[in-house]
Amino acid sequence: MNLLHELKEIVGEENVLHDPVDLSVYECDAETLDLSLPDYVVLPASTKEVSRVLKLAHEHKIPVSPRGAGTGLSGGATPVHGGISLVLTRMTKILQIDPYEQTATVQTGCTNASVSEASKAHNLHFAPDPSSGIASTIGGNIAENAGGPHCLKYGMTTNHVLGATVVMSDGSIAKFNNWYQSPDVDLLGLLVGSEGTMAIVTEAILKLTPNSQSIQTLLAYFPTVSHCGKAVSAIVSTGVIPSAMELVDQITLNAVEDYLHMGLDRSAAALLIVELDGMEERIAIERKMVEEQIRRHKATSLEWATNAYERMKIWKARKSAFGALGRVTPHGYVLDGVVPRSRLAEAIELIDKIGEKWNLQIANVAHAGDGNLHPCLLYNRDNKEQVERVIKAGQEILHVCVQVGGTLSGEHGIGVEKIHDMPFVFSQDDLEIMLKVRDVFDPAGIMNPGKVIPTPKRCGETGDRPLLRHQVLSGC
Repeated sequence: MNLLHELKEIVGEENVLHDPVDLSVYECDAETLDLSLPDYVVLPASTKEVSRVLKLAHEHKIPVSPRGAGTGLSGGATPVHGGISLVLTRMTKILQIDPYEQTATVQTGCTNASVSEASKAHNLHFAPDPSSGIASTIGGNIAENAGGPHCLKYGMTTNHVLGATVVMSDGSIAKFNNWYQSPDVDLLGLLVGSEGTMAIVTEAILKLTPNSQSIQTLLAYFPTVSHCGKAVSAIVSTGVIPSAMELVDQITLNAVEDYLHMGLDRSAAALLIVELDGMEERIAIERKMVEEQIRRHKATSLEWATNAYERMKIWKARKSAFGALGRVTPHGYVLDGVVPRSRLAEAIELIDKIGEKWNLQIANVAHAGDGNLHPCLLYNRDNKEQVERVIKAGQEILHVCVQVGGTLSGEHGIGVEKIHDMPFVFSQDDLEIMLKVRDVFDPAGIMNPGKVIPTPKRCGETGDRPLLRHQVLSGC
């Protein structure tokens, strides 16, 4: 019996794709600089089917790259070494909402937004809120330890996962649970953010968060990015922790205004969104403290949303930012570096200089409250010389983030995008320990190979499929 037939036996003929045209849809995620075709695309509908596929892959020593909605931005779902792209988007059941324990048990193909929608009747929601939350899956959130604007106050995905059903590389099924017990080794914490290199999470128990009594959202404009960045640090230094603080620069602001026509101030160098939530009495005090710091740092204007509709418009402007930049140029490469909050303005100024050096337009959007930068390098992929400049400038930007005291990723993950930058942060001993931990979970080396941790073979890692980024950076 051949492999293709065996896969069809497991998930059904219509759920195995192998035609080159069909495969091309799965050659990358939303990070489109690195492309690699899978040999097969398999869409299981249950933990049992995932288990059977992995047993088969383990038997034949075939690489498996788990994939959700493909909204990731580090190439985490890109099948670097071909093999099977295991797509979990048929696994969309919300198995239980427990309003008493404030948990949701779900299959990991559920979207981030669908979990909050299902919890709404109980005045609960799932707090992690990446901008792609309407499409991104819980499995992808867990793989990359996703964040979003409101992770400033509520934490990343890892803070909201209480248990998981996982399929190991040999097809065995295990359950990790940190809910009622405190194990000596936090295996669940190790799994969240491992980018599919250790096991595949098929079901998850998620912590739900009560909706706030009151939410108030501020829109403020600044004459320079520096003033805006300093206002962010000043607000946090007062002891106020907003649920979100988001910075949008002038390039992005104007692209959004061209798209939404909502009356944004095109002349401002930076726009800052500040959101407060909690008890009304507390917010009344925090509002005054926030306004004081914003005025002290030369804001040209500030305005609080007066109702839910105005709040929604403000957040639509922020979450439309990267899509709106498509009006400026055909392609954008979105980075994900982290810097100390106190050096936010300095980092953005250094990024602007890198843009000038490489003759590139760079739009800046940031989860400013926790120093998570998302510079977007604007380019046209048909211009190969420009693509090379984009890749080199992107690497310089990440190194700047590290040099000012930050790191390579806040929420997008390492994937294939930043794999060659890992030695800039970690020693060889550090990386070897990481590999040993991964080998415990996946001794066969079939789980999402070529991701996160560089191995001695730098050109295409362990196989013969070098990617564009590898070719440019290592001369393959």
